[in-house]
Amino acid sequence: MSGCLYIVPTPVGNLEDMTYRAVEVLRNADLILAEDTRTSSVIMKHFGITAPMQSHHKYNEHSQLDPVMRRIEEGQTIALVSDAGTPGISDPGFMLSRECRRRNLKVVTLPGATAFVPALVSSGLPCDTFVFDGFLPQKKGRNTRIAELASDPRTFIVYESPVRLVKTLTQLAEACGGDREAAVAREISKLHETVHRGTLSDLIQYFSVNAPRGEIVIVVGGSQQDRTPRVHRNKYAESAD
Repeated sequence: MSGCLYIVPTPVGNLEDMTYRAVEVLRNADLILAEDTRTSSVIMKHFGITAPMQSHHKYNEHSQLDPVMRRIEEGQTIALVSDAGTPGISDPGFMLSRECRRRNLKVVTLPGATAFVPALVSSGLPCDTFVFDGFLPQKKGRNTRIAELASDPRTFIVYESPVRLVKTLTQLAEACGGDREAAVAREISKLHETVHRGTLSDLIQYFSVNAPRGEIVIVVGGSQQDRTPRVHRNKYAESAD
């Protein structure tokens, strides 16, 4: 009998963004793997989840791989959560999912919170096609990656820390041009959520004076930002012919 790995998104801000299904999965798990048990314990306590929990992060995910796989193969249900959002999206999760697939073990990923989707939709920039690049490289390959994103016709999204925001916006303006439309979303789904829109030059000027706090998502229009977004035809609609 084989068990299952559940990949469970948790709120990026408001705890009420947690889904009923996510709560039920966590309540019934044999083990919850958490990026930081101290952070996740707040969610578990809020929803009355008492399943055993242990840490699972980038520093121990290699050593935990085989023990976790054995538990799933023995029929146990393992749930994976990160500090916030969907595991695997700039958080641990890929390695477990890949190994389950290699061993033909069941993986179920629940739909739920992730910061970049609301930031993209709220930006007012084309979101019919886009590039999500997570955190940019800090040193090696950074300029190359920024140049690649700058030339891409699609809207692109990156994560950034508040202390590096102005520096990153300046580098993006140098590569894209200061008149490129962009948005900076911060504290998604939290009390002080804001979305600032304008050109990259506008945003540099604003955040140079108003030091940002919290978690940051940068959304930048593509190199052909004046293009008309694609119209998606409803495949279920009846033909007009």
